[in-house]
Amino acid sequence: MSIQPKININLEEINTKKQRLETIKTELKREFIGIDYIIDELVDYIQIWYLMPEILTRPIIVNLWGMTGVGKTDLIRKLVSKLEYQDRFVEVELSNGESTWNSNVSSILETNGVNDAKPAIVLFDEIQRFYTIDSEGKPLLNTRFQDFWELLSDGKLAKRDAKESIDDYLQRYLYAAMQRQKRKQKLKDAPPMPPDPMNPMGGNYDEEEATVGVWEAQSLKKIFDLKESVSEIAEMREEDVLMMMQQTREKKKVYEPINHAKTLIIISGNLDEAYSMANETGETDIEADIFRAYTEKITIVDIKNALSRKFKPEQVARFGNIHLIYKSLRKGDFENLIKEEILKIVKKNKEHFGIDIEITGNLNQLIYQNGVFPVQGVRPVFSSITDIVEANLSKLLFEAFMGNLMHIAMDYDFDRKKIVAQLAGKKTIELDYVGKIDQIRQDNSPDMVANIAVHESGHAIAYGILLGLAPLQLKSRVASRYAQGFAFPHLIHLSKENIINKIKIFLAGGIAEEMIFGEEKATISRSFDREEATSMIMEYIRKYGFDKNYQAYYAHSGPYSMDLSVTDWAIERMIRDLTNETKELLEKNQDFLVFLSKELAQKGSLKPVEVVKIAEQFGHKFEVKEENYLHLANYEGILNQS
Repeated sequence: MSIQPKININLEEINTKKQRLETIKTELKREFIGIDYIIDELVDYIQIWYLMPEILTRPIIVNLWGMTGVGKTDLIRKLVSKLEYQDRFVEVELSNGESTWNSNVSSILETNGVNDAKPAIVLFDEIQRFYTIDSEGKPLLNTRFQDFWELLSDGKLAKRDAKESIDDYLQRYLYAAMQRQKRKQKLKDAPPMPPDPMNPMGGNYDEEEATVGVWEAQSLKKIFDLKESVSEIAEMREEDVLMMMQQTREKKKVYEPINHAKTLIIISGNLDEAYSMANETGETDIEADIFRAYTEKITIVDIKNALSRKFKPEQVARFGNIHLIYKSLRKGDFENLIKEEILKIVKKNKEHFGIDIEITGNLNQLIYQNGVFPVQGVRPVFSSITDIVEANLSKLLFEAFMGNLMHIAMDYDFDRKKIVAQLAGKKTIELDYVGKIDQIRQDNSPDMVANIAVHESGHAIAYGILLGLAPLQLKSRVASRYAQGFAFPHLIHLSKENIINKIKIFLAGGIAEEMIFGEEKATISRSFDREEATSMIMEYIRKYGFDKNYQAYYAHSGPYSMDLSVTDWAIERMIRDLTNETKELLEKNQDFLVFLSKELAQKGSLKPVEVVKIAEQFGHKFEVKEENYLHLANYEGILNQS
């Protein structure tokens, strides 16, 4: 005797759905730039939920992590739309703020009609706003949204108010039934009524049997989990509904938790603890590819460590191991985004007004250098496109309509700071325009730029001579009213030797200022450098034990703490010695320092290859390494030679 399977697998339906997923994947990749890898992973992870939700015993949990503006929420919304799950989709933002409205997940899902164990998609967005421990790791007394952790644990949400609600309904219906019986008996015992023209049959009028009604039916279906439709329940007599409620109560199933095994749970958030560069929101001058290289180093371990600073260990475990980690967009991604958005503008104006528009690459470059803030994602880019292209194009469209000139060619003259437009080759219009970020760069004082050029050149020369590398970026003119430049480093593995080298590199900026401008004109821009150098020396001695005179661990607190003052003199002596060594290094290369400073002051920015060529003129060989290069010793080679 063959056993019939509990679940019937429709292979044709599954194959159709699978093809639909592939189509959706392709469509999403056309609509989003630079996140193909995220789309591939996301579609792969939701495949089992979409194709065969019946076999799931617990919900699929997918986590999306990334900096702001990378398209996390928008991606999920578009996925939901393409899956045609809009009526089974809920967005939830959990927070620690006090509120009397919907303080648990179950009520939110119930309000949106998806707390019914059927396939659905729930997005818990901006999860970083919800935390259960404070900055010191102490638990918070937060009673809101506690069932969120139940949902993540096994997908089951308890019906905490079910017994109270069921008993309330039963008591109310029993009381209503008793009152009807009393009224019937009273009518039955009453003397005959005189003839009534409205009731020609005469006799006592027996009230019509009451039905439930639609509003009540909706509540009953939800609370008692009835199979009948709302319309069927609404037409039932109250006596019949009472009997059905009693039968349902006796079965006990109505008290069981709702199983969300068929629910796709997506958690999304910005974890600044993992994305350490997320605070560099103002750094429009740092190349996007540098930020990309840093975000490529972020792993699931970093994500879990970041979560552990917001949630208890057992709660971190409930997020699961499906973590999709967004990388910041590359320079090429931003360039493609700008190109795509401009093509949309061209197409829209052709469709709406019949005007052909041509926009040159100079405008693309203008948008990039004024609209790209790598850690802020795509939103500033859209804003700059509106400001630079669409706002100015509207002025040109008016002129084109007036002269019936149906072709507009837009260009930008960087030297004259003007948008130059040719209307059908017959009329030229020039519009003064300076990008908002370019204006800030222009406003940098030449004296300030010269000072910064010397400071950053000091860092760059120490960096190149000690590590053999050209900095990733070297800038003296940036988009800041305070005109602070930078020499952007690679990732450096912290060995004893590299710590000392990093300290010297930090000290070199202030020392370079003293050498070129004199001690009296040296600026306070060294304060951050000296703070970092001092911190590293303190860890060198107190934490890592690299000073043989201090081998105890001085970083403990509480009962195991050491007397830190014992090491103070060693710290002071070390920073003084390294300052002298750094000064000696720069004095030997003073001609190199002066030349590099002048070039940097004049150009405002030098690429690694330019720094390498200048270094060669002074007998130094610097290497150009990619953004994700990690500088560390040849440990494998040393081990093999041992």
